[in-house]
Amino acid sequence: MSFKKIATVAGLALGSLVSAQSNAHHAFGAEFDADSPLTLRGSVVRIEWVNPHAWFHIEVTNAEGEKEAWRIEGGTPNTLLRRGINKRSIAIGTEIVVEGYQAKDRSNSANGRNITLANGKKMFMGSSGTGAPDDGADPGR
Repeated sequence: MSFKKIATVAGLALGSLVSAQSNAHHAFGAEFDADSPLTLRGSVVRIEWVNPHAWFHIEVTNAEGEKEAWRIEGGTPNTLLRRGINKRSIAIGTEIVVEGYQAKDRSNSANGRNITLANGKKMFMGSSGTGAPDDGADPGR
């Protein structure tokens, strides 16, 4: 196979990977409602430390006393690391309070802005420049 053909195939493969990554990522406004802030209190049951966004799964007790599973989107793992949050910052079973914004489809999914631990420590879990409201949560703004 000639170098030109190899370069073309490699370029097409790289282009398809970049395209797939771009489709997987979204702006805040595509999925979350800036007019629907929420506060959730629950125990962490799972953390997904994946790109393009980390996900914190919590179990919340609703007003009727029933348990609900919620998915909370955070920033990229790299963004969270720069903010001082890593895989071991919040242990499974830890009770947290999450401030964020409800998903537009009203599913049990939210974009998280702040996590507050039982000792009062607050951690910013969002990322700048995503189209999220300038709500004062981002210490970088």
